[in-house]
Amino acid sequence: MTSGKPSYDAVVVGAGPNGLAAAAYMARAGFSVVVLEAAATPGGGARSAELTLPGVTHDICSAVHPLTVGSPFLQKLALESYGLRWIYPDVTAAHPLDGGDAAALYGTVPQTAELLGSDSGAYKRLIEPLAVAWEKLSHDLLAPPRIPKHPLLMARFARHGLQSARRLCDRNFQSAHARALFAGMAAHSMLPLEQAPSAAVGLVLTLAGHAVGWPIPQGGAQSITTALTAYVKDHDATILTDMPVNRLSDLPRARVALFDITPRQLLTIAGDALPSRYRRRLEAFRYGPGVFKIDWALDRPIPWTSDWCRRAGTVHVGGTFDEIAASEAAVTRGKHPEEPFVLVAQPTVQDPSRAPAGSHIGWAYCHVPNGSTVDMTEAIERQVERFAPGFRDTILARHTLNTAGLEAYNANYVGGDINGGIQDFRQLLARPVLQWNPYATGQPGVYLCSSSTPPGGGVHGMCGYHAARAALADCLS
Repeated sequence: MTSGKPSYDAVVVGAGPNGLAAAAYMARAGFSVVVLEAAATPGGGARSAELTLPGVTHDICSAVHPLTVGSPFLQKLALESYGLRWIYPDVTAAHPLDGGDAAALYGTVPQTAELLGSDSGAYKRLIEPLAVAWEKLSHDLLAPPRIPKHPLLMARFARHGLQSARRLCDRNFQSAHARALFAGMAAHSMLPLEQAPSAAVGLVLTLAGHAVGWPIPQGGAQSITTALTAYVKDHDATILTDMPVNRLSDLPRARVALFDITPRQLLTIAGDALPSRYRRRLEAFRYGPGVFKIDWALDRPIPWTSDWCRRAGTVHVGGTFDEIAASEAAVTRGKHPEEPFVLVAQPTVQDPSRAPAGSHIGWAYCHVPNGSTVDMTEAIERQVERFAPGFRDTILARHTLNTAGLEAYNANYVGGDINGGIQDFRQLLARPVLQWNPYATGQPGVYLCSSSTPPGGGVHGMCGYHAARAALADCLS
């Protein structure tokens, strides 16, 4: 940063959800704040655009947002008063199986358990005590590693979550329905289902589904950004777009700088300004698998065989636990699965304003090796067709993004990794490096606040919130 009298108290680099959350926290505290965004619009992973046909609004990255409504910090901002409206699907998430059957995650634990047959009791015993405690539990789960505020709750969560998804299912479930349902949740971890702590991600998403739901923002993910930017500006912060930062000297004078970027970009921007030991440790940071994404404009809803899938906001496509496990293991080995696990969102089932009357949209991605250039369109559409015969006949237009396209859209998606780095045990505890304050860089006044810091990926703003708290504490000390 340039020397001299500060022009601002804080400068935030990057107007993604974490950058905007950091700006909101600092501005609420009375600090003068400026946000610099390299792109033409704020938003990062929470943007929407007409990707296929005129009048059809697609979400470029995130589409369904359990961790946004479940975020302890974003809840405090009352973004609904800035125009954000949430839509809750009839079925939170569905998981089709061959033969027209499906598993489904409903809003309540008893509703979901009722569909799991012989595993009904096991599901209730595992999930219900944690789901009812979500409000307390989320404060510890979405925080940096520390002594938990609710140690008994966290101990119960850790007993189940700090293992592999396969081990959790082997210990608790026997039915194909329960095992497949949990596999779909755990596969969001982008880890092999045989690797710990893949169960933790599955549990967090399941608990959030019961406690706060998996809603979609009316009008698309851009609505989250619109509300956040309105909040930030309402608290006298400034947001400047088309403002790339290539080196620390590009920044205006400020007491602190918070970077909503990943370690690779920080190394490029800060370079030798970082202490050599920290820089070497940051160079060892590892990125995870990428994604291949498709957006569809459709002439009618996806014709799922299962009614639960037709009513769901999110559909996990991949078949049985073992099929999903094989798909995710292949990606980790650098292979492209012939039958990939596919995450599908169908926003217009709940929000018809996203497309012209009678039309619909679909959003989907599968996991691929980091940096993959393989076109997965055929594999993804074949998987959807497997559980929704006639799906291909509904497609009016499609838009695809491979890992290079995702990284070109947002430099934080290194090799197509949308989580800001792999979240295995090592990088769960050392994210981005192992130190007491994970947001500090060793360079006074410079902080990292992206999903490469705790608690990791997701549109929850908690990385920005915790980094801003650390920055503010240092400023006041």
